[in-house]
Parts: sequence; structure tokens; C-alpha cells
Amino acid sequence: MAHAFGWMRPREPEGLVLPSRRNLLKAGVAGIGGVSLPGLLAAESRGQARSGKAVILLWMAGGPSHIDTWDPKPDRPAENRGPFGTIPTSVPGFRFCEHYPKQAALLSKRFTVVRSVDARSSNHEPNVVFQTGNKRAEARTNPETVKYPAIGAIAGKFLGPRLPGAPPYAAFMTGRSHLAFAGRLGPGFDPFLANRAARLPVLTNVGQDTGKVSPGDFFTMRDGLTGERLGERSSLSKGLDRLRDTLEREGRLDGLDRHERAAIDMLTGPRLRRAMELEAEPMATRDKFGPHLWCQQALLARRLVEAGCRFVTLDLSYHTASGTWDTHGDNIPPYGGISKGLKPLLPLFDHLVTTLVDDLAERGLLEDTLVIAQGEFGRTPMIGTQGSTDGRNHWQEVMSLLMAGGDLRHGQVIGSTEADGGHIANRPVTPADMAATIYRHLGVPLDSVYQDAQGQPFPILPDEGRPIEELF
Repeated sequence: MAHAFGWMRPREPEGLVLPSRRNLLKAGVAGIGGVSLPGLLAAESRGQARSGKAVILLWMAGGPSHIDTWDPKPDRPAENRGPFGTIPTSVPGFRFCEHYPKQAALLSKRFTVVRSVDARSSNHEPNVVFQTGNKRAEARTNPETVKYPAIGAIAGKFLGPRLPGAPPYAAFMTGRSHLAFAGRLGPGFDPFLANRAARLPVLTNVGQDTGKVSPGDFFTMRDGLTGERLGERSSLSKGLDRLRDTLEREGRLDGLDRHERAAIDMLTGPRLRRAMELEAEPMATRDKFGPHLWCQQALLARRLVEAGCRFVTLDLSYHTASGTWDTHGDNIPPYGGISKGLKPLLPLFDHLVTTLVDDLAERGLLEDTLVIAQGEFGRTPMIGTQGSTDGRNHWQEVMSLLMAGGDLRHGQVIGSTEADGGHIANRPVTPADMAATIYRHLGVPLDSVYQDAQGQPFPILPDEGRPIEELF
């Protein structure tokens, strides 16, 4: 029988199955659309403090070329520097790609660029090393990768949402391999998949607008299933009884009776539903962001933070596979090379990130919200790899990333690469360093330890990670 949660495939045996119409409890207790409140509300009830801090991660899936964006090499030969010109930034002595004029103008006021990020352990499909802060989380070499929790899941575990009734960790997901999930923390701390709950433009896997709009029907309940019925404890009791044995085995029963109501309130309450309604935003603001899918998702990310989300990830990719920023060459579909594949993305991203940061500032949210833009690695110093004349291959030796907000010291460029952009020259920054920086911003103690379902302890920073001190 069809219902609003059909896309979750509740009748398929995925570890937790209820053979009844109350299969929605699979979502409600093990993650309503990827979010469950019992764990985070239990944490709150144990007196763990909240903070007002938040993170928006702009995930450039595929690996953007650092040389063709934030770390250009204008004096190098063409096969190294690439096809784009460069422009000065508002920080003397530093230049950006010519297609980043807005970021260049705001660098001294709003942004920090880190040019010396060590990505040697990172890969994509899945893109989880930087999203977990753990260099071991590389699925091609480590089958344990799926067990490492996302930074957003850790934030949800230790802090909960910024406001009650909001998911602590949310994401706009194009491809599952582009995101890190909750791992050992359990599916209750997986991201709420916000794109399921908003009406958004539907694009092809190469970014062409189809003219269609996604249904955004996550909150729509069919077949007579109403919010009132969900709110009646008696209508849930049988399903909860069936869950009890499984939850006891997985160590997630504590606090269920007290917090099951709060989980349902997330589904039926107004806060999250209202945040996903772009139509509620003033037209002037919607026009400022523009009609592109990614820009509308950026506006929704701000609305989610405003509504109480702690950590929001935007999967900036059209394609579900390796990612739109994976620009190997024009002769290697579907993403193209630097000229035809990367170039159209750059003005779009320049507009998106500067508009988002300015909007957060105008609404008084920027000091509390750390914005990070990055992919999983950089691209080769020499152009024309894999038989192409204009592509760059994966390059894990170094990459660049952009940061803004969070009440940090911005207006700087941290680290540098060698003359050809191929290796770090000074001030290496690791995935664990980035995780430590995020945790320090959020207020999660760096020596924190979480437990898996069997009670085994794990540090949130398994590698040596230190916050980027230049920012604090």
C-alpha cells in the first residue's frame, strides 16, 4: 500500500523491519528520513550543553582543481597554469582565478583560503575522509570505512540541534557515496535528507534544467495517515513493542518511551516543515540567490540553520557517480575538462558562496555559522591527462579550501604550494586538523569519546588533529 515513506522501502529487509502499516517507525525510531530524535534527546536529557554554533559544508563532489580556482600559477607554462586568467584579491599579494571576482573582492573581509590541505588519504565514492576527519575512512583500502561517523553525526550526538524540533544533521544529497553517515553511532544520527522535503528544480546529470520540479512530499501522509494518528501513543504502541528486542540488542532502548513523542513532533510539527518552504522566503531574497538548484539549496541551508539545524551539507553535484567537479577532460564524459567542464561551474559557485555568506551576515547568523567549501582532493599540476588536452586527473598531494564565518579570524591565506602547485610548500593541514577546527568552533571537546552499540569507546579524533590556530 502506498504511503509517504515509500521511498524508504520500509518493507525491504534492511536490518529493522516491521510487517505492518507502522513501518514508518523504521523511519521514526531508526531515522525519520535519516533523522531520529531519541538519541539526541536522550543526550539533552542527560544535561549535555547546547551551543548556538552551526556549520554549512559546501561539498564540491569530484575534487575541484586548486590551480584553476584558489591557488593559480599565472607565471607558469600554459600546460601547468591552465586556460584561465587571474585577478588580484583584496588581500595584497594573492590572486584568484578570473572567474572568482566576488570571492576575490571579499577575501579580506569575509573569507580564508587554505592552500596547503593534505589530501593524500582521501578518495571519492565514497567521499568520506574529510567528512569524518579520519584518514582511515577510505573504502577502497579499508572495509571498516562505513563505521566512521560523519562530523555532522558527531555534532548531533554531543550537541543535538540548535533548537528543539530540528534535525541536528541535514543534507541535500545527489549521490549516497558523496556523503558520510553516522556509522557506529547508528542510523538515528544519519543526515535528514532535506531534498526529499523541498520542491526543487530537477536537473539532468550534466546540469541541464528539465523544467520539472521535485515533489518535496516528505511531509505528505497518504491513505488516511494523519498527524493526529501519528500523535496518538496508542497507535504506535504495538510497533514499539516489536522494536524493543532489536533496540535492546543495539543499545538504543534507553529513553525511547520518553523521546518517541519528540521524534513524531519533528514529523508533524511546524518548525522543520516551515524551513523547507522556499515560498515563505521574501521574493527579494529568493531573487538574490537565483533559480539554480544549488543556489536554492544554499538558501534552504540558511533556513535550516535558522530553524535549528546544527550541521548542513550541500552535495554540489549534478551526477550521482564521482561528482561534477571531477574534470578529467572533454573527451571523458560526463563532466568535461577544465575549459568546458569546470568553467561553467565557477561563476555559479562564486555567486552561491558569496550570496550565502552575505545573507548569513545580514541575518546575524554568520558569527555562529562556519561555512566551508571543499572537495575531496585537488587536480594534477599538468593539464591534459588521460589522453585529453584539457583535463586534470585526481591529485591527492594537495588541495585548497575556502572558509567563512564562525567568528573566526578571516581575511587571510593559510599555507602555500610549490611553484607548480603540485606539493605543499608550508603549513600542511590534514583531515583531522579540519575536523578539530570544526569541533572547536562548535564547542565539542576534542578529547570526546563516543561508544558504539556494544559500548566500545572511540575517540572523535582518532588521528593527531589540531585546530587551525591562525583562525582562532
